[in-house]
Formats: sequence, structure tokens, C-alpha cells
Amino acid sequence: MNQFGQWSLKGAVVLGAFCAGVLYAQNPGLQRTIVERADVSVPGREAVVARVEIAPGVTAGRHTHPGDEVSYVLDGEVELLVEGKPAQLVKAGQAFVIPAGVKHDAHNPGTVPVKLVGVYVVDKGQPLATPAP
Repeated sequence: MNQFGQWSLKGAVVLGAFCAGVLYAQNPGLQRTIVERADVSVPGREAVVARVEIAPGVTAGRHTHPGDEVSYVLDGEVELLVEGKPAQLVKAGQAFVIPAGVKHDAHNPGTVPVKLVGVYVVDKGQPLATPAP
């Protein structure tokens, strides 16, 4: 059985892209678990698959990624705040893509935890996310 088969979809949340490890460490309402890291066909890049959970009322913190983020919301709904765009509410069963280097944030405005699966194709050896002003 592969790792995806081992996940409980109700328990999986990946938001690898929403915050750097440092942001997660400073934000007890946001938990990230790296599920897999692997090289991709582009030299110097890697794919990172993560499960992430954002507690009700918690904001991830404004940040960027050194590569593209593709995330799928499993449970709850998240308010996505991407620089230069209006706020977007992304609900369970929907996905979003954030290009490399774009400043963004995520907020859980609901009363239940938001659970996401995030896939990031990023520069190898760089932090998954960097705080942004």
C-alpha cells in the first residue's frame, strides 16, 4: 500500500506551502507533517508532500515558497489571501495553486479545523516557506 493509501482522508491535512517550519513552530494552531520528499525531473528541484491542519480562527502568516504550491482542501474551508487578488474562500473538495514567490496567507474563519494536502515543487535545500512582510 502506498503512503496515500495509509492516510485517513479525514485526518490528512497538507499545507506544506502555507508556512515555513519556523512559522509552524511559532504558531501552535497550525500543524504540518511532511509526508514525502523526492527529486523531480527538473535538476535542483524537489517535490514535497505535506499534511496540514489549521485550527479554527488561526492564520498561517504571510509567506512565500521557493516553488509552486498545489493544495487540496479535505475538510473545512480556508480563506486564501494572495497578494494582488481578492480574498478567496476555498472549501472541502476544492483546490488552489500558488505560483513560486507570490506572497500569500491562509486563515481558518470556521469552527472546525481545516485539513489540506499540499504538494510543493521547490528549490532543493531551501526552506519550504519564508515569512513575508
